[in-house]
Order: sequence, then structure tokens, then C-alpha cells
Amino acid sequence: MSDEILMTRAGDVATVTLNRPQKLNALTKPMWGRLGELMETLSADDELRCIVLRGAGGKAFSPGNDISEFASDRANPAQAKAYGRFMHGTLKALADCRHPMVALIEGICVGGGLEIAAHCDIRICGESSRFGVPINRLGLVMAYPEIAGLRALVGAPVAAEMLLEGRVFGAEEALAKGLVTRVVPDAEVEAAAMTSARRIAAGAPLVARWHKKFLRRLADPRPLSEAELDEGYACYGTADFRIGYRAFLDKATPQFEGR
Repeated sequence: MSDEILMTRAGDVATVTLNRPQKLNALTKPMWGRLGELMETLSADDELRCIVLRGAGGKAFSPGNDISEFASDRANPAQAKAYGRFMHGTLKALADCRHPMVALIEGICVGGGLEIAAHCDIRICGESSRFGVPINRLGLVMAYPEIAGLRALVGAPVAAEMLLEGRVFGAEEALAKGLVTRVVPDAEVEAAAMTSARRIAAGAPLVARWHKKFLRRLADPRPLSEAELDEGYACYGTADFRIGYRAFLDKATPQFEGR
């Protein structure tokens, strides 16, 4: 199944592609498993600065899970629970990834595809992209680990509207709901997403990882510890800080080292 989850790399930016265009990149159980393994590997790579996630073929990011698997792999609660372990492990790997992630969304992005995109830090889509969670028409629920990313992204009221109505809607409404960060002409989606990735990669990588960590932590209502508060000043002890402020004073482009 490795050819259905592709990874290419251009320096410090990796592109992960859901590569099943003949099925609009519908996700299978092995694809979920491989995607999770790959995300864990990429997260541990200190040389990496950004990850772009996309679907192959230009017509879809992903419509979610391949319905044809249901009869064989999700025909009862026990099978569904086993299947869910693959999905939920991958969603956790996406949520825990240290590096910034950009979703390059062309065409359809619904169901499980939207669950993946929701864990990206920036989501850039084309004007004709479509979004939604129409699983009520299949008699399915979005389980707790699956719903968490959507709720965190758009809040409970919008998540409830999407789940209860099961409506599929366009890019401008997705932007208004906070599902996507930016809408661009369809022909410009790839360029816009890659430009975003290069902007991220040009910044200090330790700073990007800290910002991701801090934003995740602030979603937790527990009071911050003294050690956590002190971590907000750790950047002043890094080589990248010295590189950054000296480059600013010299009106030069900083070349960060990630240390």
C-alpha cells in the first residue's frame, strides 16, 4: 500500500500525498495505517521544517473512507473498533506532529478527508472545493477521537450543524466557518500552498515547534505551571535567536540552523 501514500521531499519541506486518484483518494484501512507511520517518522525528523498534505489527481483531497470496505472490515461493532484503531492512531499522529502542516485542498474534502485536514495548521483550498460530513446518510457516527479535531477547529455549534445536517457546502462557506484558512483560484492552490510552506520553512524551526506546542497546551484548561511559563523564554538561549536578531539589524536574510 506504500504507493497509495507517497512522500516526496524538497529540502526541508516534505509533501505527503494520498495517492488513489481513481477513487478520489478514498481512504482504506492500510492507507490509514501507513499515513500514521509516516507522520510519526516525519515528526521525529529534526531536519524537516514543514509538511504539505494533499490528494493526487486534482479532483479531491479525499472524500473519506472507502465505503466498499464496510462489508468486509466494518460490518459490526467489533470490526469497526479494530478499524478505528488505525484511524485514531493516525489522527493522533497528525495532532501530535511537531512540524507545521499545510493542507493543499483541491476539490472534495469531506468525512475522513476533512478529519485529516482539520489537524493541519493551515488549510488552503480552491474556489470549487467542497466540504462537509454527510455521514448521517450512511447511518454512521463520527467517534470521539474523530470529532475532536473538527470541534477544536470550528467549535461545537458549527460542528453540530455539520454533523446533524450532513450538508456539503462550498469554499466560501468553509472559510466563513473557519474550516479553511484561505481560498484561492483553483489553478493557484498548489502554488499558494507551496509558497506558504516555504514561508514557514524560512522561519526559525524551533520557534515553529514551540508555537505549535503552546497553542495545543492553551487548549487545555489546566493552569500553566511555572516550568511551562519559563519555556516561553527558552528561545533566548538558542543560536537561532542570535542569528535572527543579528540578521534583522544587518538587514540580511537569516539562515536558521534549528538549534
